[in-house]
Order: sequence, then C-alpha cells, then structure tokens
Amino acid sequence: MKTTTFIPTALLLLLGVASPAGAGSQKPATFCRFVPERSDDFAWENDLIAFRAYGPALREGTENSGIDCWLKCVEYPIIDTWYGQMKTKSYHKDWGEGNDPYHVGSSAGCGGTGIWLNGKREPLETYTKQEVVSCRPEKSVFKLTYEKEIGGAVYGEEKTVTIELGQRLFHASCRFTKDGTPAANLPVCIGITTHDGKAVAIGDAAKGWMACWESIESFGVGTGVVVDPSKIQAYRLVESPTKDVSHSLFIGQTDAQGRIEYYAGYGWEKAGAIKTSADWNAYLEGFRQRLINKDEEHGR
Repeated sequence: MKTTTFIPTALLLLLGVASPAGAGSQKPATFCRFVPERSDDFAWENDLIAFRAYGPALREGTENSGIDCWLKCVEYPIIDTWYGQMKTKSYHKDWGEGNDPYHVGSSAGCGGTGIWLNGKREPLETYTKQEVVSCRPEKSVFKLTYEKEIGGAVYGEEKTVTIELGQRLFHASCRFTKDGTPAANLPVCIGITTHDGKAVAIGDAAKGWMACWESIESFGVGTGVVVDPSKIQAYRLVESPTKDVSHSLFIGQTDAQGRIEYYAGYGWEKAGAIKTSADWNAYLEGFRQRLINKDEEHGR
C-alpha cells in the first residue's frame, strides 16, 4: 500500500508545483497544482468550483480520465487546506467549506473525454504528464497528457485547461493523436456520469449543452458540458446495469489538427446560487448564449 505523505506548501512552492495564490489566501482566486502527496492528483479551482484529475500513481486502479468535482461553498481557495488536513480531517466530510461526495470511479465524472470506438466510450486512462502553464488569481492554465494503447494503436490526448474567476465552467482544449500524429476526424466523446441512472439527464445537441441533476447528501448537484453545436454529431444517453458505465454523452469529431474543445462544470445547491435543475439549465443556456455573443463580437 502506498504511504500518503503531506508535503508542506512552502516546499511545493520551491519545487514549482504550488502557487502563492492558493497558499492560505482568504481572497477569491483561481488555483491549480500537482498533488504528489495524494497519489499524483492534479487539482484546480476558482471562487465557485473545484476539481481534480487522477495521475500515474492510480493508473492500475479503476480511475481513468474522469474528472472529480470538489463541492465548495466558499469563495477562497480550499485545495491546499483540504489536502493539508488529510491526516486529521477527511475532505469527504463537510467541515464548513464543502467536501468531496462526488463519485467518479471508472466513469467520465464531470467532463471527462474518451475515444468513441465501436459504439462505446474508451477513456485514455489516468494522465501521464502534467504541466502548470500559469497560476494567477484571475486565471490559471495547465496541461494534462493522456496515453493508451487501444486495438494496436497508441492514442494520446493533450488537454489544456483554463479556469477563470466567476465562471462555473472550466474550458478544455484537447488535441488527440494516433500513433504520434494528429488524429484528424477522430470520433471522441465528452461525458457526464449519471451515477448509474440516479441523475436526471437532458441534452440538446442543437443548442450545444447537456446537463445532469441529482441529489447528493441531500443537496442538489448540477453538472454540465457546453460545446459548439457545429462540433457535435450526436447526443447519447447511455444506460447500463454495470457500475459507472451510464453516461450523458456528446459525441463529436476532431478537426484536421486532431482538436476539439468544450466547457464543463457544476452548480451545488448548498453553495446557494444554483438551487434547482431549472437554475442550472438556465445557467448553461445563458453561458452558451454569452459564447455566441462573444464570437459575433469578434467576427467568428
């Protein structure tokens, strides 16, 4: 069994895997860092949302490229605090700032990607490399690299994630490869777990957003994905008796450079602003409309 050792933030700063933005600050800020003291997690957050992805230490486990939601209800950074108190306070219990009751397992979690092969999701395992591009209070950017051999071919994904203050969704720009070259026109999927059908899922390929709403520990949680509708080939609700296989999915295709991009995130009733599925759906619709307006302003 691997021993978990907490590495002080001061040392992580010297090693270049932490940023002062998340170290004890009580001000709203974005933050991201590699977490070697907890099985190679990579975590990121802003004033409204927080997430983590799974790394090399868990590659032999059930986890893969799924994304975990850390449900927070405070505006200041919590990542360093929650990891720092692991020995005395579990982050699976709410001590006043939120907690992690969201199950991922082998699912896509909230916005995990995969190859769409033979009519099913093929995730590319846990990430193999991570890189912090920038970590600043207003915006943080990082890269996660994934790789897996499937059917004799080696598929790869470089996911560049950007998280900004005030947004309930992070942005992911993904570049897929096959045997080391850009995977043009590759069928891929972006998923949200329905937690074995417990979540109510809806999807609108024409509008470019899908959502799940469920109750977790007596509070509503909405998860969602927003994609340019022109990049979506189909919306698929997968229902299965097998644990962690049921998903709400957008199926799309990479461009000539093997790229596809999307937004993903959540709203939590206990945090106050998003209290119902109607609130969450309205947020996603408004978010997509703001993207359209922004594109029109820039002539795209």
